[in-house]
Amino acid sequence: MTQSNWMPLFHKMPDLLAPTMAKDHPNLPVVKEEGCYYYGLDGKKYLDFTSGIAVANTGHRHPKVVQAIKEAADRLMHGPSGVIMYESILRLAEELMKILPEGLDCFFFANSGTEAIEGAIKLAKHVTRRPYVISFTGCFHGRSLGALSVSTSKSKYRKYLQPNGLTYQLPYANPKDCPAEEDPDVYFANKLENDVASLFAHQVTPEEVACMIVEPVLGEGGYIVPPKGWLHKMREICDRYEILLIFDEVQTGFGRTGEWFAAQTFGVTPDIMAIAKGIASGLPLSATVASKELMKQWPLGSHGTTFGGNPIACEAALATLEVFREEKLLENCREVGEYARKKLEVLKRKHPVIGDVRSIGLMIGIEIVHPHTGEPNGEGVMNILNRCLQKGVLFYLCGNQGEVIRMIPPLIVTKEQIDEGLSMLDEALTEYEAEIGVHSFASGK
Repeated sequence: MTQSNWMPLFHKMPDLLAPTMAKDHPNLPVVKEEGCYYYGLDGKKYLDFTSGIAVANTGHRHPKVVQAIKEAADRLMHGPSGVIMYESILRLAEELMKILPEGLDCFFFANSGTEAIEGAIKLAKHVTRRPYVISFTGCFHGRSLGALSVSTSKSKYRKYLQPNGLTYQLPYANPKDCPAEEDPDVYFANKLENDVASLFAHQVTPEEVACMIVEPVLGEGGYIVPPKGWLHKMREICDRYEILLIFDEVQTGFGRTGEWFAAQTFGVTPDIMAIAKGIASGLPLSATVASKELMKQWPLGSHGTTFGGNPIACEAALATLEVFREEKLLENCREVGEYARKKLEVLKRKHPVIGDVRSIGLMIGIEIVHPHTGEPNGEGVMNILNRCLQKGVLFYLCGNQGEVIRMIPPLIVTKEQIDEGLSMLDEALTEYEAEIGVHSFASGK
């Protein structure tokens, strides 16, 4: 279809697509994507600070990735792995071993982050022969029933679905909850020790727990960066009780935190890792990753896939890794991420509706609050996001009440593009504050 003649079809969207698929923000009709930009059906160019929800880390339609896809399609369109075998899936496994924490060297490839989580939980239960899983309040691991049983970022995701009763939740470490006189690393490590002791004393024995699963940085739940000491204590507790530790790196993986994975950023190696999103620059691909020793205990038939590890997606992933190295995207993430953080701290001092700015690499959360009460302000976030869209920059939202603006630009983003996008955000914040009768400060310096 041409750019000019599919608007009538767009207007049929409410009838053609399920509301749960079609009613997200902002429903921008686009005709093209390239680099850090979307090109709208309205003829406008939009700066993308969502990366397709942390997927297009190499930017949209990177030429090297596009070429790899075209060449791959001339050879193979479909596996299925196991029935046949092909070079790209094996080469990808070898290349991923080079960038993952040591010991994570065996792969089950699937299509989505949720599938990777399902695989991780199944592997942990199969290997340990234990029934229970511990997850952390606020984490999001997916919407299929197994993943949903450990997801608690929003209660609406679980409504009517009665997730199985084989999970327990412990509090996530939010630095805002640390008393001013305490060291966050020590405070939250001690708190986790106490929380676990209470759980084991009153609800479940450690011998029944297969695994703990955690997002090393809270994603959909609000972009909360925990203290390193908390994750190190988690590793220590899991080792003590022979519980497997699963890191959900679906969103933090592939450079988002400034290292290949958050496990390296925090210096904690899990037993099992779920990876997806940025792995193939937009093509559906994910993996459950563990050691050979664990994977060998998961025999044929225990798990399976028809489409997982698609040969074209694997070629795209290989090209993605090359782009990371050639264009030094990890270094750019750290440098530009720090630059963006400093710019946002200036905006925080200027705008009373900004309650907090939290970031690691180019994973940035901007909390919006009611300026007189400090309470979360999800309605304000939607107002601000819509104003930003009108000006030409696309952000997303997260947090339990939708109170956090999620800023996740492609890792190729430049400082000039950060300036461009944050200038539009600054204008949107000023307009919103004027609308609600709050005066921003003349300067944020």
